Amino acid sequence: MSKVKGFTLIELVIVIAILGILSAIAIPKFIDLSSDALAASQKGMSGAIKSSHAIAIADLKTFPDVTELATYVNGENIVAVTTGIQVDIDGTNYIVPTYTDSNCSAATGALTAKVQCVGSIP
Repeated sequence: MSKVKGFTLIELVIVIAILGILSAIAIPKFIDLSSDALAASQKGMSGAIKSSHAIAIADLKTFPDVTELATYVNGENIVAVTTGIQVDIDGTNYIVPTYTDSNCSAATGALTAKVQCVGSIP
């Protein structure tokens, strides 16, 4: 009798089943990471603009207007718009809203409006 070396059918089926179970667990985790990364980028950019606002107040000794605030924000594609600061995250433009009151309820309506509060990307 000659012995044939190799895997049996049952061994191959078990390995394929184990790989299928592992991929079913791992793939949803990787897919969900992209939305988490975007949310973290939005939160981080909002935080950076809030920090820049605090620095601008300390430097100018008064509240900055929207245009002045944009100059204090480090980064590429930062643009002052009437309602806030426009930022680019992965090729998509988002606006971090700015407000003329400390309660963050009255949105700025002009580039020369004084910014007393900075919101978060909605």
